[in-house]
Amino acid sequence: MAKINKTLSQAIQERRATPSFDGAPIPAEDLRQILDAGLQAPSGYNLQPWRFVVVQSTEQKKKLRAASYNQGKVEEASAVIVACGDADGWRKDLDLVLEKGRKGGMPESYAVQAQASVPNYMSSFSSNQMQGWLNKQVMLAFTHMLLMAEVMGYDTAPMEGFEQEKVHEVLRLPLSYWVVALLAVGHAKGADKFDGGRFDIGHTVFGEEFGKPLKL
Repeated sequence: MAKINKTLSQAIQERRATPSFDGAPIPAEDLRQILDAGLQAPSGYNLQPWRFVVVQSTEQKKKLRAASYNQGKVEEASAVIVACGDADGWRKDLDLVLEKGRKGGMPESYAVQAQASVPNYMSSFSSNQMQGWLNKQVMLAFTHMLLMAEVMGYDTAPMEGFEQEKVHEVLRLPLSYWVVALLAVGHAKGADKFDGGRFDIGHTVFGEEFGKPLKL
């Protein structure tokens, strides 16, 4: 485990989307720890449909930048984790998921039910519904990685500014892959982004039903 530089609370409170990076390489063991955090995220039916492409080479970052509206931070970052969802992942992985579940104590009755119910549910999705489902699942893992990087003392920039087809082309992604977001990781160069502020709890949180304040 790498040295922890911040508590989770500090990372959440202090994190900003870094506008520019110094490009210094990330040690392999640190990158592995960040990725492992993503792999531990929860997912619907434990299907873990996320797929990550880690871009570190100068040449590939340059190509990815061109597919991301020419945003300089893509090329400057030490690594860019391209977070994708595989629309066909459940077809390929369900048996393995159930095998691992059984080893972890999953009741056989649950496994048998899931063997039938998961395909019935997942195959009913339209293309748009599948993309929405993948967005939710992948962003859970994405946030795990972002916060782990911040806790370890790295700076991050979550990015949704990219062109789906161009990223597919640059990374040679399978047709079943849906690119959800890019996570630039490294160390900030220059001033950090300004603090845009956040709404207070009374603006966004309700108790029991909409419009009623939460009593804490």
